[in-house]
Amino acid sequence: AGDIAAEVVGSARVLLEAERTALNLVSHFSGIATLTSQFVETVRGTRARICDTRKTTPLWRKWDKYAVVHGGGENHRMDLSDQILLKDNHIRLSPTISAAYLSVKEKNLKSLPIEVEVDTLDQLEELLEVGVERVLLDNMSPETLRKAVAISAGRTVLEASGGVNLDTVGAIAETGVDFISVGALTHSVTGFDFSLEIEMDFDDHLDKPNHRVM
Repeated sequence: AGDIAAEVVGSARVLLEAERTALNLVSHFSGIATLTSQFVETVRGTRARICDTRKTTPLWRKWDKYAVVHGGGENHRMDLSDQILLKDNHIRLSPTISAAYLSVKEKNLKSLPIEVEVDTLDQLEELLEVGVERVLLDNMSPETLRKAVAISAGRTVLEASGGVNLDTVGAIAETGVDFISVGALTHSVTGFDFSLEIEMDFDDHLDKPNHRVM
């Protein structure tokens, strides 16, 4: 508390006009970086890496994800063009989960990474038989996640997701999953508290005083 994050020199009118917008942005992005850092620190010593989701503020995704990286986390996918993620609604359009994966893989002309969401260990086993690249384990308990890690035995990348918070992320990380995606990093963050203080400098420029922001 009381630390100076930055100093800016300029016209008082301009500084005051920009004050609230600037503080809102800095507060929001610093809040994301701070929360991400807390998650990263909580899982330190495990193999798990913390990543974000696409649950970002409209028009601010690039900057939300930039803040995650500064907090020590990793970006999942920026948009739909980065990676294919087959979720429950996509899978329901095919007779089986493996059929959904193989159909998309066949049509994947850009060779994008493919990840498939599963709700059960049976679905995981079915996907392992067809060589799935990455699996999202949705809303599974730590006990079930451990079983998933054992079943996979290193054959695919495993990502845990769903209802992750600072109270649960440690136990999730200890199961041995590779990634933990946390939507709360960007959709439920509390802004970091910043304030703006103006100081007048009359000594050097008596006719046109500078205004320093701290």
